[in-house]
Amino acid sequence: MFKGSIVAIITPFKNGKLDEDTYISLIHYHLKNGTSGIVPAGTTGESPTLNHEEHKRVIELCVRECKGKIPVIAGTGSNSTEEAISLTKYAEKAGANAALVVTPYYNKPTQEGLYQHYKAINDKCNISIIIYNIPSRSVIDMSVDTMARLFELKNIIGVKDATANLNRVDEQKRKVGNDFIQLSGEDGTALEFNMRGGRGCISVTANVAPKLCSEFQEASLAKNNNNLLARAKEINDKLMPLHKSLFIESSPSPVKYAANLLKLCSDEVRLPLVRVTSLTKEKIKSAMQHANLI
Repeated sequence: MFKGSIVAIITPFKNGKLDEDTYISLIHYHLKNGTSGIVPAGTTGESPTLNHEEHKRVIELCVRECKGKIPVIAGTGSNSTEEAISLTKYAEKAGANAALVVTPYYNKPTQEGLYQHYKAINDKCNISIIIYNIPSRSVIDMSVDTMARLFELKNIIGVKDATANLNRVDEQKRKVGNDFIQLSGEDGTALEFNMRGGRGCISVTANVAPKLCSEFQEASLAKNNNNLLARAKEINDKLMPLHKSLFIESSPSPVKYAANLLKLCSDEVRLPLVRVTSLTKEKIKSAMQHANLI
């Protein structure tokens, strides 16, 4: 169920408010363009600046509009265990297929603290849980041993790995096994990630290149087909400048600008994020032209 091109969907705003109509249109844009799954209320969806009502609303709308056609993996993480439990319970009640739970940021828990955080969520909920390991934003790195311990629990099924360390794919596969779902959190390394045993990518780029990302994932996961592998490499080369340009400044400001170029939504973001600079705009335009998106 959880594989291929899974979009970490942006949350559109209009005059500071959640733009529900545009958000719904974005969901259908992905349903029409081959996206394999959607993550509402993730970091790319500006979850840190969504209030609780908005956070729940974007999950609810995503589940409602997808109607079981593709899985919904709701972002429900927090550095407060009780808040993460509350959001995860809501996602379960709303009908999400899984919850994406980021490692607690700022608190800097020990490995035992990480284990107990996820165990507490696991024990209070009955929804599949995917660990989101992103040291660059949360400052902590969950060890492979801790993941192996967590995989023994009933609801922990895999990881979104944004460590950018491709050796982790091999280490996690050896230690945790093939049933542990490994999804990349880095568009730029997704090809090698899949070649090493990954099952897909929770993607930022898919917000503006859903067809290409979907085709890329399908081709890169067909490991024994040389023609498809060649196609995956071709698409990867085509998208690489875009992958890079979308992280010149803090995400999701760049991808919202790219979406605005495609007239998908406004490039409005919430403070402390700001719109991208003119120089970044030019680089994003160039990368989108390279990918034949504009």
